[in-house]
Amino acid sequence: MEAFLDPLSLFGLFAVSMMLVCYALEERSLWFVLGFAGACALGSIYGFLQGAWPFGAVEAIWSVVALRRWWRLPA
Repeated sequence: MEAFLDPLSLFGLFAVSMMLVCYALEERSLWFVLGFAGACALGSIYGFLQGAWPFGAVEAIWSVVALRRWWRLPA
C-alpha cells in the first residue's frame, strides 16, 4: 500500500497551496503576482512529473500569463 502523501504528492500539495495563497493576496502586492507565477511553474512541473501532461501544459501557460501580468504592473 502506497503512502497517501508521498514526496511527489507533497510537492503538488505545496504548489497548489501556494497558488491559492498568492492568488488570494495578489491585490496586496505585486510580489504575490510573481509568487503566483512561480507557484504555477511548480504546479506545471508537478503535472508533468505525475504524468498529467495536460495539467502541466495549462499550468505552464498560466505561469507565463502571470509573469507577463507581473512585468506589466506599475511598480
